[in-house]
Amino acid sequence: MRVFVTGATGFIGSEIVKELLRTGHQVLGLARNEANAKILLAAGAEVHQGDLTDLNSLRSGAALSEAVIHAGFIHDFSRFSEAAEIDRRAIETLGGELAGSSRPLIVTAGIGPRNNNQVAIEDSDPLPNPRLPRVSEEAALSLLPKGIKVSVVRLPQVHNTAKQGLASQLIAIAKAKGVSAYIGEGLNRWAAVHVLDAALLYRLVLEKGSAGQRYHAVGEEGIQLKDMATAIGRRLKLPVSSITKEEAIAHFGWLAIPAGTNMPASSVLTRELLGWVPKQRGLIADLEEGSF
Repeated sequence: MRVFVTGATGFIGSEIVKELLRTGHQVLGLARNEANAKILLAAGAEVHQGDLTDLNSLRSGAALSEAVIHAGFIHDFSRFSEAAEIDRRAIETLGGELAGSSRPLIVTAGIGPRNNNQVAIEDSDPLPNPRLPRVSEEAALSLLPKGIKVSVVRLPQVHNTAKQGLASQLIAIAKAKGVSAYIGEGLNRWAAVHVLDAALLYRLVLEKGSAGQRYHAVGEEGIQLKDMATAIGRRLKLPVSSITKEEAIAHFGWLAIPAGTNMPASSVLTRELLGWVPKQRGLIADLEEGSF
């Protein structure tokens, strides 16, 4: 199958490209500059020039392909609302090009916070979050009445030894502050998945996924923030300390809210539907052996 991949040279997208090529698919990767084009060519993929703001390039890339994986997003928290709007338009554009066909569109979304100690499942609707108004999932599922075969992959903290999702921000703050901190008892949990397991899931959704289904790329249901802070402190040889909610803003900045938020999730249904079995090591192991 010839697959158009946005975000094809990103942390997750580059592994999706490798997984697709390894299993016999062809990849047309979106590249916004010559450096990214060279990365794609070296991997064995075809290059499609453009970016997420160039809707014509998105249309033509989708038109040339038998499926689309939308893994691109502008991760700039200083202009998050603008990035979310760019993402929405990109999803609508890709879907519009696929309308009236059976070609699948796979859209990337996030696993957000949960109330109390609830664990998010695939059928859970996302909680509104005005501070992070990403609408990837909403935009994707709005395409279903138009006959577009769209599905959603929800990502938790995605990691290897080089990057660990929001935990990478915890590392940066620990370095800057000289202490690895958590809030209160640090019992709130974040779900996680190794980037290679996530890439495998995208391929399985491509090959076996159903329209309208939400899939959870969750290898670990939830790791406590205290355990993450402890692993980071041990790796950096820094003290580990609990701070109060009142101290959190000064210490974590914008990360204070997610650092105190509960974000566990299950992937039981995803595993049953697709036969997905995460096999890579966990987040704490990657933190303890990280290259940071």
